[in-house]
Amino acid sequence: MVFLHKDFICEFAGAPRGTSRTIIIYTVATGLTAEGTIPMNPADAAPFGIALLGLLLGMRHATDPDHVIAVTTILSRERRLMTAARIGIVWGLGHTLTVLIVGAAIIVFRIAIPTRLGLAMEFAVAVVLILLGAGAAASLMRRFAAQMRGTWPDRENLVVHAHPHTHGDTAHSHPHVHVGAGENADDRIHHDHRIATDNLPAFESRRPLLKSFGVGLVHGLAGSAAIALLILSAIPQPLWATLYLAIFCLGTIIGMGLITVAIATPFVVASRKVSWLHQGLVTGSGLLSFGFGLFLAYQIGVVDHLFGTAPNWIPR
Repeated sequence: MVFLHKDFICEFAGAPRGTSRTIIIYTVATGLTAEGTIPMNPADAAPFGIALLGLLLGMRHATDPDHVIAVTTILSRERRLMTAARIGIVWGLGHTLTVLIVGAAIIVFRIAIPTRLGLAMEFAVAVVLILLGAGAAASLMRRFAAQMRGTWPDRENLVVHAHPHTHGDTAHSHPHVHVGAGENADDRIHHDHRIATDNLPAFESRRPLLKSFGVGLVHGLAGSAAIALLILSAIPQPLWATLYLAIFCLGTIIGMGLITVAIATPFVVASRKVSWLHQGLVTGSGLLSFGFGLFLAYQIGVVDHLFGTAPNWIPR
């Protein structure tokens, strides 16, 4: 029987830059006391234990800060838990696609990722986070500028009302605000918000899912090298390592699905009960994404010298 040393500790892929995140790979069976690490042979070890380990580590991988922040920004405007869960699962599918393609290539063909390319893939995550939060940052700046100029609308000039509509078999309404300038009170209350179905592009309703899938692709590309190298260091056989990688990705999909439901719950409740709180959560999640993206960009571009002459990249 082949064992993993109980003290085999390695940095796990996806840890936030500038922090130390470790995962202990536990022994498949106890009894080894010599120092060092012995590669694991899944054919000789307990298959269920190995599969469970990969699944759990995949679920933990979904909780990395850059993953959670990005998905939270995308689902922040959703008002149904099932839609939010789909956003998380679709993110996991995009993440899985690039991790399996790039990771399997690294495992099977022993491809070495150049330092600058590895940093560039991580820098792409920073750019995505900045873009996801740019709308919230721009909106906040416009509001601040309007208040400084004294052109922000007064409360007396605002009308709050709602229009009932349906999603499938569920009928409900969303309160919203109108500025009174240029409208009389009757027009502001009774105008029509309905949009003809023919004028609504088919992809509009799927925009959050498409955005989530694309963000997942970028995250998977950035983390694929570190994940593959981690697995390859413990499972040298390409076939078993690739299978373990697939189980790991399945865990990531499940983990992100659960995380999105948990994160979306306060957003959904706030959207139905406290509209101002919901708007604050939406803005806050966008600003967090924007700020964290800038932080990552600085760490990768400046501290790790992506644009310098001597880039420094440690897959993590």
